[in-house]
Amino acid sequence: MDKLKIISKMTLRQKADMLTGKDFWTTQNYPDLGIRSMFFADGPHGLRKQAAASDRLGLNPSIPATCFPTASVTACSWDTELGEEIGKALGEEAAGMDVDVLLGPGLNIKRNPLCGRNFEYFSEDPLLAGKMAASYVRGIQSQNVAACLKHFAVNNREYRRMTSDSIIDERTFRELYLRGFEIAVKEGGSKCIMSSYNKINGTFANENKHLLVDILRSEWGFNGVVITDWCGSNSRINGLKCGNELEMPVCKYGADDIVKAVQEGEIDESLLDKSIDRLLALSDFCEKKKNKPFDEKSHQAVAKQAALRSAVLLKNDGILPLKKGTKVAVIGDFAFQPRYQGAGSSIVNPIHLAKSGEAFEKSGLNCVFAHGFNRFGKKSKKLYNAALKAAEQADVVLFFAGLDEFSEVEGMDRQNMKMPENQTRLCRALISAGKKVAVVLHCGSSIELNWTDGASALLWMGLSGQEGAEAEVDLITGKANPCGKLAETWWKKYEDCYTSDPNLFPGGEDKVPYREKLSVGYRYCVTNGVKPEYPFGFGLSYTKFEYRDLHITPDEITFTVKNIGEEAGREIVQIYYGLTDGAVKRPKRQLFAFRNIYLESRQEKKITVPYNGKDFAFYDLNTNSYITEEGQYTIEIGASSEDIKLSAKIHIDGVTLESEKDVNPNFFNFLELKKHRKMTVDENTTVGDLRYAKGWIGRFMSWAVRAAIRICKLFGNRSAVNSVTTGILELPVRGLGKYGGMNRRKFDGLLYMFNGHFFKGLNMLIIRKKEAKK
Repeated sequence: MDKLKIISKMTLRQKADMLTGKDFWTTQNYPDLGIRSMFFADGPHGLRKQAAASDRLGLNPSIPATCFPTASVTACSWDTELGEEIGKALGEEAAGMDVDVLLGPGLNIKRNPLCGRNFEYFSEDPLLAGKMAASYVRGIQSQNVAACLKHFAVNNREYRRMTSDSIIDERTFRELYLRGFEIAVKEGGSKCIMSSYNKINGTFANENKHLLVDILRSEWGFNGVVITDWCGSNSRINGLKCGNELEMPVCKYGADDIVKAVQEGEIDESLLDKSIDRLLALSDFCEKKKNKPFDEKSHQAVAKQAALRSAVLLKNDGILPLKKGTKVAVIGDFAFQPRYQGAGSSIVNPIHLAKSGEAFEKSGLNCVFAHGFNRFGKKSKKLYNAALKAAEQADVVLFFAGLDEFSEVEGMDRQNMKMPENQTRLCRALISAGKKVAVVLHCGSSIELNWTDGASALLWMGLSGQEGAEAEVDLITGKANPCGKLAETWWKKYEDCYTSDPNLFPGGEDKVPYREKLSVGYRYCVTNGVKPEYPFGFGLSYTKFEYRDLHITPDEITFTVKNIGEEAGREIVQIYYGLTDGAVKRPKRQLFAFRNIYLESRQEKKITVPYNGKDFAFYDLNTNSYITEEGQYTIEIGASSEDIKLSAKIHIDGVTLESEKDVNPNFFNFLELKKHRKMTVDENTTVGDLRYAKGWIGRFMSWAVRAAIRICKLFGNRSAVNSVTTGILELPVRGLGKYGGMNRRKFDGLLYMFNGHFFKGLNMLIIRKKEAKK
């Protein structure tokens, strides 16, 4: 493709139109110029290409595809080879369905356990998140399908996500929230990146020069395509100036703004040419994909392997694995209808769906079954009593617990870390009855676990994809050895988490202060002596491992790990560093490398980890660069962030510092203006806040949406409540213009109506035939 020749033949209007979508999922095409449409599809853990009319809420069914475990699960494998295998399978399915760009993986940091989208993200640690994301990207793009990293950046809450402002200092921004993206860009080579909805220090991510130009383009050398999240463009012109090539979905008034800006000299047409050049390069790359049927069985096997190698055994008094012939009561609704994925734009229509009940029938165990509870929290004495009766017939109880499909969902944060009371009450009753109880847990993020006190075992399966039910039976019966380790901290209670302060999370309505800085997850725990329920990096096995012989040279760390148990297994070795007596304030312990190793019984392996001073660098606010402080560093080899097996001191050369420049204490001080009746509505006013609009039409619309939510709640339709709240109530009014296919004139007319100029706005909305023809 001669890109320059094609661009030279395009009109200004064609160029402007090409920088927005053609419809909901595709880009513009100009056959006469040799420009084809590219198709985009959601796909962090499986392809979601809709067969019927497109909608962002997933109300229409999608074409069946393999549903892999979510990122919150696969991160617990700490296995980049597995990640690349999953990515390759995702790429093959995308290519087979003629999808050019897969919208994933997601790698935002898990700042707080209540973020509603945590199930879709890898970890609280940027190194682990970045390495796993890079492996997915390499696998996806090996099939000439472009991966799109998201959501860039600092998108760590779902509440009012399209208008919130993340207030964050530069050091925290760089070291914690951008590092994973940097690894995925540099090591994965991602062709696309998706800007997040939120503002960062007052400027929307899609038009943030510091983020998109200074860091992404100039420092990291990214030369791919930046795409807005759907309806995530604020100023199309400012976004274009910052290298935000593509606005999705179609936005007619955004294209109008581009044409006007060029004609009035605000931007040069060459800026459009540069963006189109990148889009054409992306199209060239994706055009080479092989559109052929994929092997469903082999992908099914990959999905099962991912579930097996990611499950985390949190507790075991020796009851697991169960021997053949054991009398078992399988209790819990999740054994009959598995919860295997999150909710929202990532919903996959699975090709195949394994069920635990069916898998247990082939397990060799002597099973009796009982539903036990209603998964949505409704109390049932009949189900409760039937479960206790089933337990009386068994030696061991397998209790399948979890969060329902509406508790962890895109667009809404969780209200607490607690489990439904009908489940916890039944579990406690089973334990009190003197039964050996093994809990199998299905949820996408951490929960409080005090209701499992006295249980003999606890196996976290997470949201383990379409083959999760088969995998968990293999793990319970010892056909497979659990080897996953937690990619996030599990707190004893929510209040133990630093960001449980409501001023930090969710924060204000539109201001979110990251005042905790680096004190996230295990960094906070190890530095402040807080003991979690289960620490970052924790996980048990059916075998045991021994660590010994730590040696450190100026450029590498070596040590030996031996499987001293009777079963073959995998050990995830974590290498941490710390500098406690330096001038720079930093966490006591930080991950800088990890290894996933497989060992047969009695087998040992020498591990070598290369390093250099840059591995210990911090972002210095004096020089606005990464530097390494000279000092005596502690190197720690651990089985978790709290279980350190080996340690030694090494001297690292670097810069001698007297003190660290700290953040201005007034940085996080801000005033949020209270909204009031007769406010001026602009493009970023949410539909919910239209209740304060000057125009009656805005107030009526907001009232109607709220009334619809109340009616849905009255009838117990939680799915509709979630959809209307996230899809309409918290949508900025610019979304009405984008989804409504409005040009600039129509959208401005809508704003006039919301601001009390009803007839003037109505006149702009109604396009006469003569004007339409023009």
